[in-house]
Amino acid sequence: MLAPAVAALLAGALLTSCSSDTPPDSPAGASQTGGSDDKAGDKPSKFFEQAEYDRQLKLGKETPQGPAAKPWEQMLEPKMTDTAQYKKKGSGGTHLCFSNAGVFNPWRQVGLKNMKAEVKLHEEISDFTVLDAQGKDDKQISDIQELAGNKDCDALIVSPNTTATLTPAVKEACGKLPVIVFDRGVETDCAVTFVNPIGGYGYGAVAADFLVDKVKPKGKILALRISPGVDVLETRWSAAKLAFDKSELDVVDAKFTDGDPAKTKSIVSDAISRHGSIDGVWMDSGATAVAAVEAFEDAGVDVPPITGEDQQDFLQAWKDKKLTAIAPTYPTFQWRTPVIAALRILDGKEVPKEWKLPQPTVTQANLDEYLQEGMPPLHYAMCGCQEMPGFPKDWGKK
Repeated sequence: MLAPAVAALLAGALLTSCSSDTPPDSPAGASQTGGSDDKAGDKPSKFFEQAEYDRQLKLGKETPQGPAAKPWEQMLEPKMTDTAQYKKKGSGGTHLCFSNAGVFNPWRQVGLKNMKAEVKLHEEISDFTVLDAQGKDDKQISDIQELAGNKDCDALIVSPNTTATLTPAVKEACGKLPVIVFDRGVETDCAVTFVNPIGGYGYGAVAADFLVDKVKPKGKILALRISPGVDVLETRWSAAKLAFDKSELDVVDAKFTDGDPAKTKSIVSDAISRHGSIDGVWMDSGATAVAAVEAFEDAGVDVPPITGEDQQDFLQAWKDKKLTAIAPTYPTFQWRTPVIAALRILDGKEVPKEWKLPQPTVTQANLDEYLQEGMPPLHYAMCGCQEMPGFPKDWGKK
């Protein structure tokens, strides 16, 4: 059972980029929009966009361009943009600046370690300035204005705290220096490139398709969601619901957990009691997957097929308990890509206007590749950091 302090950090394990102006309670967010015990799956989501759904599912089947062993350098269906106008003039080292939404959860903490380690790999980077907005829009607006006004900054990397509110500050910065946006998007395409993985539809579909394959027809599915109104979480559920609606599986409950392990266990226990059995568990984030597993064990029943995420504690439970599981990811290796993109831009080399990264999945076949003994329970395995100097110690291995 996770301690309350840890549970708070785990309020979500997912990403964001698109239209919501609410910081997602996921790897990419800190606050929640308020959980609910009401059934969370009957109404179509206002966030659903058929064209983007189709695009993401198509991207999930594409072979990315780029080095096979370096997914953070790979690109999916890139449309390249010229950057000659941003080529750095004169001699001297490169000064990269980064406005970060914050490091308020484990996903972002692992990501920032990745980014700093990537910076160290490039001797041409003489300075790396990071300003932490602490999850506050007003502070990040001020941070972006400060960095964009700093003549020493050669390029500005931004991970926006929210979408609409940060858009004007990003647009203003674009008029002063090359801007690279990643992780979350803004409502402007003025950035030289926007770095992000495939997205929520791809994540949700992978997890749902796994259960469709592993659970017998008419099987009872419990869907565990974090909270409503967050774009990436809504798109994950939208994709899953479409897959379940086309299948012979029965989603008997879709409940909000608030990312709370204790509440998750209570919901699972109640579902087992009311429905007699649960044959599969779908989650829009793997942060409380271990708590869900423990609830089945506490009830004295076998753990059914379950979806999680690439967090170390879930991967360890998966192996130790011989679970039938899968872990779609929102890979933290994406934090390396903006640094690489910035250097390419300052060298006048083409980059994709939207740098779509692959979104690998942890399966039974590659579980041992990502599970690493001795890593902290909140470490994200899809970090792309295993070959970086200082690993694993700098990432918390004891």
